[in-house]
Amino acid sequence: MDKIRELASKRAAVIFTKSSCCMCHSIKALFYELGASPAIHELDQDQRGIEMAVALRSLGCNPCVPAIFIGGQFVGSTKDVISLHVDGSLKQMLINAKAIWL
Repeated sequence: MDKIRELASKRAAVIFTKSSCCMCHSIKALFYELGASPAIHELDQDQRGIEMAVALRSLGCNPCVPAIFIGGQFVGSTKDVISLHVDGSLKQMLINAKAIWL
């Protein structure tokens, strides 16, 4: 869990993904479309990936990816981020965290 918190706090927007996950790809594309450049951590390409996946599940992220952090805070997974985007609050969260500028 410490590794997750450490990585999540280093950038304004952080996404934990797996390279083969289509929903992860969609969330990354959404962030790029909004103008954010999140830190991407591919669990299937990290030596501690399985350990991080277990930690993400303990946060309530099931499946464990994509797991999105904004401003160091766990936002949720695909469903949560899409809901925030639809209601218009995702962009404001990214602005507040200084992940994007207008």
